[in-house]
Amino acid sequence: MYAITIPEPGGPEALVWAEVPDPEPSEGEVLVEVVSSAVNRADVLQRQGFYNPPPGASPYPGLECAGRIVALGPGVTGWAVGDEVCGLLAGGGYAEKVAVPVGQLLPVPDGVDLAQAAALPEVAATVWSNVFMVAHLRPGETLLVHGGSSGIGTMAIQLAKAVGARVAVTAGGPEKLARCRELGADILIDYREQDFVEELRKATDGAGADVILDIVGAKYLDRNVRALAVNGRLAIIGLQGGVKGELNLGALLSKRAAVTATSLRARPLAEKAAIIAAVREHVWPLLADGVVRPVVDRTMPMADAAEAHRLMESSSHIGKIILAAPEA
Repeated sequence: MYAITIPEPGGPEALVWAEVPDPEPSEGEVLVEVVSSAVNRADVLQRQGFYNPPPGASPYPGLECAGRIVALGPGVTGWAVGDEVCGLLAGGGYAEKVAVPVGQLLPVPDGVDLAQAAALPEVAATVWSNVFMVAHLRPGETLLVHGGSSGIGTMAIQLAKAVGARVAVTAGGPEKLARCRELGADILIDYREQDFVEELRKATDGAGADVILDIVGAKYLDRNVRALAVNGRLAIIGLQGGVKGELNLGALLSKRAAVTATSLRARPLAEKAAIIAAVREHVWPLLADGVVRPVVDRTMPMADAAEAHRLMESSSHIGKIILAAPEA
């Protein structure tokens, strides 16, 4: 088969479409013929040499895919050759085939095109696990989403609105904020022009956000704590603004607030399976009903992954960037 390889870390040009050995499904895995994958910030970090796959994972980038099952590994039940699926991966999505643990498989939701289903697993799992399973966002509460026009952001807006929460977002520029509004965002903050702490305070009569979903990290740590409501929960899932910040424990104590930080890729299989099961139970019906939908900026040939990475790094996209595998 062919896959995107990274012979040496570097810029987008480090991504090379090359012939590689076909994967074989191990115990509890299926082999998926990939129709599409999607680009994530973690793929960019892997390309740069900063985020290697966990031991035993595919060396190729790609944390999610959609396609059709072409072979079953030993011990697999409940799935059949020919099933259309999408899956959460520890790596290997930028390829024509990938082995996927059955606990990380999902059926393609009703009403979603197979080619666009690759836009769902990573964002749905990330948002549901952090905003709902860890931070316990409840109806009537306020969620602040940093990077509201990103793949994560567009999913977070929709899921929060679906459960009856109020949503505030930060994004760069009027076009991105307009798209966030279309998805249901109530409070729109242009981080280039406005102070999100002050804007959130004004919009919530001084209360702040009950939950904050943060992709920035250190750069926003102090302001995020100041933006939290009493009993607020800050969920950190990205480090685009650095890894080391100063935390005011007095402010945290006074608000009886909590800070959590998680990632998906290196979690044990059982934890990933539990998250995927929760996503299938809670998110998939919303997709089938059209309440939530994948937001796709554009689809590009998988062999042109370098150009897709350039687009990701420019931050000019809205929603997900899809990579289409060559037709079999």
